Amino acid sequence: MKKLAVSFLFITLVMPFAFAQRELIHALPSKLGFDKAFINQKVDSIMKMGIDSLAFPGAQLLVAKNDTVIFHKAYGFHTYDSIQPVALNDLYDLASVTKISGPLPALMKLVDEKKLDLNKPFSTYWKPWQHRKDKKHLTLREILAHQSGLVPYIVFLQKVLRKNGQIKKRFVHRSSGKKFQGQVYDGRYVNNRFERKMNRIINRSKVSDEKKYKYSGLTFLVFPSLIEQITGMDYQTYLDENFYQPLGCHTLGYLPKENNYVNAIVPTEVDSLFRKSLVKGWVHDENASLKGGVSGNAGLFGTADDLAKLMLFYQNYGEVDGKQFISTKTVKEFTEVQYPENENRRGLGFDKPLLDNAELSLEEAYPSPLTSPKSFGHSGFTGTFVWADPENKLTFIFLSNRVYPSREHRNLYELNIRTTLQDVFYSAQLVNQ
Repeated sequence: MKKLAVSFLFITLVMPFAFAQRELIHALPSKLGFDKAFINQKVDSIMKMGIDSLAFPGAQLLVAKNDTVIFHKAYGFHTYDSIQPVALNDLYDLASVTKISGPLPALMKLVDEKKLDLNKPFSTYWKPWQHRKDKKHLTLREILAHQSGLVPYIVFLQKVLRKNGQIKKRFVHRSSGKKFQGQVYDGRYVNNRFERKMNRIINRSKVSDEKKYKYSGLTFLVFPSLIEQITGMDYQTYLDENFYQPLGCHTLGYLPKENNYVNAIVPTEVDSLFRKSLVKGWVHDENASLKGGVSGNAGLFGTADDLAKLMLFYQNYGEVDGKQFISTKTVKEFTEVQYPENENRRGLGFDKPLLDNAELSLEEAYPSPLTSPKSFGHSGFTGTFVWADPENKLTFIFLSNRVYPSREHRNLYELNIRTTLQDVFYSAQLVNQ
């Protein structure tokens, strides 16, 4: 049996959630009508099972009711050697949670400002698609709802590696220079022109004639460039100034090793193909890595607190402390199911519950069958999951490194751990009523 480390924090604060303090309110679950003993027993049991089953070496869970954190606990260790316990302020590679935490708020704001139109062809704004027959009519709405027919993923790493596994030196160097400025990893730098090669491959990629739900992250690779083009600002600066700083997301951002945070960074995978070592502090996703670590599909790192602040911002439909950053109308549109007639559950960028979720068992549902149809969120390949429920005012943040030591570890999914944990808090409300 694996050794289990648990760190625990419940703090009661009287100060309101505001920009000046940029801190979250904490309170005991019982103060907001939850069965504290039921929650602790269930969550501790599920987390212990997850660690013992090698679903992850460690994880943490943060849950907020209304705007108040009622639960935040860390379990286990960074790796299976049981040396460094998980801490509540650890930084995680958010993987695809980046999509709704990075480019999406920027796109929402640009739609709000009428600088983007969801119903116009994406090629209106992304010029390379104007001459692609199969892409020039795809709307931004179709793309964000994964209804456009774009291929799900392109493995750009194949363009960098030779058949014998050696890295092509014309694309990746061991030292930086004028032509190799984007850092991929410690001692690895990507050719400045490789991003153009990636864009060309995306532009030439196939599009299915059948318009049905198919998850695709392709355009998220180009969204940062689009946002820079429209705003005239550096992508990271735009996010910092318009969202992260005002929301008090102190550590949410790209390339965490550049910022010298005091927070420990949780490692991801032992990469035997590309980085040839344990990936820690650099993005796990190879496509984002080949973009120098800054991409719209992956690359963001953050703490549970950061994500809670962002998801509460969404849960309150763009409003924080009386200030409306994005209009309620726009946030609601992005968080609504777009193509239910096509059996597509997705919102715009956001994931949504299965269309018949409330009728399903816990084993079949995604996420908890007790979540409301208005709820939304996203999951990440590294083992992350965030969800907000505006109807029940419940925000759920789960962070783990399930890809350690290998992405082949799939017990997090097979044991349905995240959905089961989420269900505990809905059930705890029902038990207590």
